[in-house]
Amino acid sequence: MQDTQDAPPPSSKSLASGRKRPRPSLILSNEPTPGAPPGTLLVEDPNKPKIYLIDYCLEHIVEKWIDSVDEAVPYLTDDRPSVTWIDVQGIGHKPTFERLGEIFGIHPLALEDVVNVPQRPKSDVYPEQQVIICRMAQSNVKGALVTEQIAIVFGKGFVLTVQEEPSADVLEPVRERIRKGRQLMRTGGADYLAYALFDAIIDGFYPVLEKLSDRLDEIELDALQGKDGTAHQIHDVKRDLLALRRTIWPQREVANSLLRDGSPHIQEHTRIYLRDTYDHAVQVMDMVETFREIASGLMDLHLSGVSNRMNEIMKVLTIISTIFLPLTFIAGVYGMNFDTKISPYNMPELEWRFGYPASIGLMLLSVAGLFVFYWRKGWIGNRRRDP
Repeated sequence: MQDTQDAPPPSSKSLASGRKRPRPSLILSNEPTPGAPPGTLLVEDPNKPKIYLIDYCLEHIVEKWIDSVDEAVPYLTDDRPSVTWIDVQGIGHKPTFERLGEIFGIHPLALEDVVNVPQRPKSDVYPEQQVIICRMAQSNVKGALVTEQIAIVFGKGFVLTVQEEPSADVLEPVRERIRKGRQLMRTGGADYLAYALFDAIIDGFYPVLEKLSDRLDEIELDALQGKDGTAHQIHDVKRDLLALRRTIWPQREVANSLLRDGSPHIQEHTRIYLRDTYDHAVQVMDMVETFREIASGLMDLHLSGVSNRMNEIMKVLTIISTIFLPLTFIAGVYGMNFDTKISPYNMPELEWRFGYPASIGLMLLSVAGLFVFYWRKGWIGNRRRDP
């Protein structure tokens, strides 16, 4: 039996709206002031976050939007052996998160990490639940990198996810797997759902890296031609790769700790699947490092292209100057004011009948001779001398 209500949450395609978001900050803007008591929540947005509920087991699924976290209580306390996934989209309205902490019994320190963003990706184990802090990476319609924090809190029979922004996420494949009724997905338990969400977040880096690869290919062509603005494009790509590295590096350690360290909230059969997630994290990290080396090489290639372009311009100007040099010499010689009546040696060709055509022919002959000489040397045209 399947009971689906309301529209599903927005997928990652919602980034096509083009809403410009600032670059991810490297400063903990929501960090409590020094000396603040543990568990202090810094939530200033008065608007309530969007909350999406999915309650499922092997036989049924309930999927709907809810206005308050209290509406999820009946699904958490019923007799069905179901898994309840509460997806909170957006961090705001302090009473909502305080109520979440009461309903799910979230430790104050864990709730502080969930709400006060950004936090370094990590995994913490508490008596009643385990908390995974990680970051999602996506590309908007303009190809710019967008990252946001997502927290996964899971315990017996429930999974709570808190997204920093409600606009889009990379979790739609997990929702589709639940809707299609895959047996392992429906019977794996809350820890398996938490693994599937974490795995989807890691896999979400691949489309971002694919777009960065396309950008690097385009920049490589511009760098070879020495186009203006290429250095700025390379700098933007290097900033995005640095942000990705700062994001995926600690998440690789999170995957390793989930795989290596024991946890009372993760069953043994789920830990086996975490090996694949760790492999994906390592692969993403390798791709990021490779792209960073390529980007650094592109800057050298761009500077080399600019230098070659400048050398070509200087070569053309030099050739033009040397071609006109004998013309200037000939014109200067015959521009001297010598009087042939005073001495027959004072440029007698000035009184020659063919003096003017002879001087023009000499100029043309010198130009043609220099042009042929430069061409045979391979300095102009496509001809190259054999060694």
